[in-house]
Amino acid sequence: MKVLVTGANGFLGKTLVVRLEEVGGFTLDSFLRTDDVSILQGKVAAADAVIHLAGENRPADPSAFMEVNAGLTQLLCDFIRATGRPIPIIFASSTQAKLDNPYGASKRAGEEVLLALSNEPGQSCTIFRLPNVFGKWSRPNYNSAVATFCHNIARDLPIRIDDPDAPLTLAYVDDVVDAIIASLRSTEAGLHWPEVEPQFNTTVGAVAETLRAFRASRETLVTERVGEGLPRALYATYVSFLEPAQFSYEIPTYGDQRGVFVEMLKTPDSGQFSFFTAHPGITRGGHYHHSKTEKFLVIRGRASFRFRHLLTDETYSIETSGACSTIVETIPGWSHDITNIGDDELIVMLWANEIFDRNRPDTIARSV
Repeated sequence: MKVLVTGANGFLGKTLVVRLEEVGGFTLDSFLRTDDVSILQGKVAAADAVIHLAGENRPADPSAFMEVNAGLTQLLCDFIRATGRPIPIIFASSTQAKLDNPYGASKRAGEEVLLALSNEPGQSCTIFRLPNVFGKWSRPNYNSAVATFCHNIARDLPIRIDDPDAPLTLAYVDDVVDAIIASLRSTEAGLHWPEVEPQFNTTVGAVAETLRAFRASRETLVTERVGEGLPRALYATYVSFLEPAQFSYEIPTYGDQRGVFVEMLKTPDSGQFSFFTAHPGITRGGHYHHSKTEKFLVIRGRASFRFRHLLTDETYSIETSGACSTIVETIPGWSHDITNIGDDELIVMLWANEIFDRNRPDTIARSV
């Protein structure tokens, strides 16, 4: 399928083009802002489908809203008619089409043009009324407040918030592209109004607070819950605005005669990740916990883990090494230690089910 993408070098277009190249089965052509309109008819005639993303968001002259958002859409529809065959077209409109402002009016006019085209025999027209779209490759001070906030917060620049409680409906760029590709594969005749899912309802202030927490996590080492939903998408967007010099950051290392201990990452409700080293013959630990549990994984070297039950004096030992990926778990009510029984430095990864609290450490010294 040969697909013509207008606005292919815009925020949404860049991600769409990359994804279409990934999935395969498409030959891509583009019509860009810098292209002369005289070449557009030939591009439409050669296409099997058109994805119309080109639009005017922040023109110097408000008349450009109607000229691009409606006028270019009209040209595309006229050129489709001129081919004498039904070429499916997908149009990126906006939820602002329901509002009485120049931008919304221009998008609504573009929708009406597609409505008329959809009456042609066999013609498929798809309109996405998109909310605020955010994600990597967006432009600060242009595409969305999220892009501006990410850019500024990542650089310790101020952000402006007039009303933190102002509602904000967001769609993540990857979800938008998924929906567009799904529509591209289904070209049933008629007018279609699919919705991007999921959409996130939040506030301007909540987004800013989340992004600031991402920024602070490099100092606190406490990560936000970024595994799903809006926080996942916001985190991916935020880190995409980091400059290459910000791709790495140092964290504290605590060392003594035994080796070093480094806390890497902490979570609000799923504990923390660390690693430590031990020189040959060194024993670390020698304590027990009432509630805390830990998982140890030897990355390099050989180790002996020893356990003693506080009440029964029952003992148990385990030997493991970096050559065999074995998790050793500490159990509440058992004192435990770990000894480097190899000739090289021991390196051990450690997960604890809670963030270490110096005021309530739940770590009581008791030899094994």
